[in-house]
Amino acid sequence: MDIQWMEFFLLILASFRLTRLIVFDRITESFRKLFLDEVEEQNNDGQTEVYIVPKSGKIRGFFGELISCYWCTGVWVAIFLTLLYYIFPSICGPFVLVFAIAGGASLIEAILQRVFVD
Repeated sequence: MDIQWMEFFLLILASFRLTRLIVFDRITESFRKLFLDEVEEQNNDGQTEVYIVPKSGKIRGFFGELISCYWCTGVWVAIFLTLLYYIFPSICGPFVLVFAIAGGASLIEAILQRVFVD
């Protein structure tokens, strides 16, 4: 299992971006709604708080638990990308490159937001 440091770094960035896409981004919200429910509750101050909870059922519940946890989703995304990298490198290369560039860009944006907004 030989991997160059640059390939490893690109896989890390791609894993980061794909995980965020699945767990947080608006574009995958309809996908998440298949497995997650929003529950509204009143807090002690009378304000409404919204909680995300996995739907019931074995399959929906499993995937709901998975995508409601950033760390869990990240592990499975990393496994998927690593397997793809070793089994289908010609497919994985462009896929990883696009997500790595997007991941790097989002990290730069987060840093700039912190520097210039705070």
